[in-house]
Amino acid sequence: MNINTEKRLTKAYKEADVEYFDKDSKYIFFSDMHRGDDSVSDEFSRNQPVLLHALNYYHNNGYVFVEVGDGDELWEHKKFKHIRLAHKDIFIVIKKFFDDGKLRMLYGNHNIFLKNKNYVRDNYYEFYDEYNQKRVELFHGIKPAEALVLKHRQTNQEILILHGHQGDLINDQLWGISMFLLRYFWRYLHIVGFSNPSSPARNHFKRHKVEKNYNKWIKKHKTMLICGHTHRAKFPKKDELPYFNTGCCINTRGIPGIEIINDTILMVDWRIKPDDNGVVRIERTVVRGPEPISKYDSKNFSNYEGLKSNSYENDD
Repeated sequence: MNINTEKRLTKAYKEADVEYFDKDSKYIFFSDMHRGDDSVSDEFSRNQPVLLHALNYYHNNGYVFVEVGDGDELWEHKKFKHIRLAHKDIFIVIKKFFDDGKLRMLYGNHNIFLKNKNYVRDNYYEFYDEYNQKRVELFHGIKPAEALVLKHRQTNQEILILHGHQGDLINDQLWGISMFLLRYFWRYLHIVGFSNPSSPARNHFKRHKVEKNYNKWIKKHKTMLICGHTHRAKFPKKDELPYFNTGCCINTRGIPGIEIINDTILMVDWRIKPDDNGVVRIERTVVRGPEPISKYDSKNFSNYEGLKSNSYENDD
């Protein structure tokens, strides 16, 4: 295992806030929205209506929303206010979760600025409403975190949730260089079709390397993991290690997410579909699961070491 990945994931696990859950708890995990300024380079814009509908569904049904990093594209855009203005409808519904105490915001490499308390206070607590000419609260007092540990109230089974860039040299320790290159170089080349080779989402070899490091950490620490970062949704098959990936919200084939409900975990997909009459609807489809969360508890495996890493074929 990459020693940096081992150290960084373990440190995040040990320092994470612990939140207890049980069969009555409901969670939805989305990652890698990369909300931009609604310009040509803003890949999230095309999926805003889908995510808006999905978030309203989860809010109306009492879910806790966990944003698993890279919610806002702060590498490309210096000023958060441009992102908020471009996607104000999304922030309105996210604020509903926040006001109800049901928002958990984790930061990833593309919004790593959220680890800075002053940056969060100056940009996320409130904003100036130019129409009404007054300051308005947004997420006043919010404390974005690097990681979250969900711990089952009855069984003590733990689930580590974090973005997943930890230990990825280019996107973790050298994130400042990567941000500079993206903001002033790759952003513009991407518009005309070139891919950033430092991103695991664009580089299959790098993506697989990152995922293998996740699996090695899971095997060593015998802990279930939910993350993002690679932009590839994953749900373990039979006899595979409990590595779950939310996927991303910027592809053209819908928005994947991970749900926890009734002590089970499942992968869902939200996308626009026309019916037989040509009426376009946004639909939620269960892709994998539901599977009992207890299935992934190391105490229930007679040979945890014998579990396989996730397969890497069939890239999405």
